[in-house]
Amino acid sequence: MVVHTERRGRVLLIRMERPAKRNAVDAEMTRGLDAALNELDDDPELWAGVLAGTADAFCAGTDLASGAGEPTPRGGNYGVVRRDRSTPLIAAVEGVAYGGGFEIVLSCDLVVASRTARFALPEVARGLIANCGALFRTHRPLPLNIAREMLLTGEPLGAERAWSLGLVNELTEPGRAEQAALALAERVCANAPVAVGATLRALEEVVAEPDERGWAATARATETIMASADREEGVAAFLDKRPPRWTGR
Repeated sequence: MVVHTERRGRVLLIRMERPAKRNAVDAEMTRGLDAALNELDDDPELWAGVLAGTADAFCAGTDLASGAGEPTPRGGNYGVVRRDRSTPLIAAVEGVAYGGGFEIVLSCDLVVASRTARFALPEVARGLIANCGALFRTHRPLPLNIAREMLLTGEPLGAERAWSLGLVNELTEPGRAEQAALALAERVCANAPVAVGATLRALEEVVAEPDERGWAATARATETIMASADREEGVAAFLDKRPPRWTGR
C-alpha cells in the first residue's frame, strides 16, 4: 500500500508513502487517497485530517511514467482536488510539493511546512499545464504576480517566502511538519464540529464560486496542450533526462 492511515483520536493522519518516486501519484495512490478521504468525510467521529508525505518529499505530482489513474467520482484527480469537504484537511509538507503535489496542497484548508519545503508548478518545463486547479487556485493564497511567476517559470517557491506571503500557516524546523500539523488539527478539534463544518462549507462556497469557470478554462487549455508536439517532447525529455527541444507547435 502507498497510502497509510492512522487515527489519532478525532484526527485522521493520511500518509503518502512512495519514497522512491518522491510520492509521485500513480493509480494506486489515487485510489488510496480517495479511500482515505472518503473515510474522513464519512465518519462523524473524525473531526479533522492531516495529509503528509515522507521525510524527504510531500508529493512530486503525477508519475509521468505511469500516470495518476482515473479521476475518482468523489474526489476528481488524485482523489482529492475536486472533493466537496466539510471536514478540515491540513497539509503537512516536508521537501517538495511539485506540480500535482502543490495542487493537492492548494486543495487543503491549512498548510504547515518545514523549512525544507519547496512549492513549484513545473508543468511548463514539460510542455504541459497545471490542470488540477492551480490555474485558478494559486492566486488565492498568493499575490497574483507570484502565482503568475510560479505558473510561467516553473521555478520553486521556498518555505520561508511561502510563509511570508501567506501560503503557509505555520513554519517548522525540518522533520516537525507532521507533528505541528497534528497539533493544529487538535486545536481545530477543540471546537464544535458542526460549527467548524458549517463555517468551512460557507467559506468554501464563497471562495470557490469561480471554480466552474476555472475548470472550464483549464479544460480548454488542456485541449490545446494535448494537440501540441511540445507536450510529447517535454514528457519524453523528462523521462530521458535530457533538455527538451521545443518547436513551438
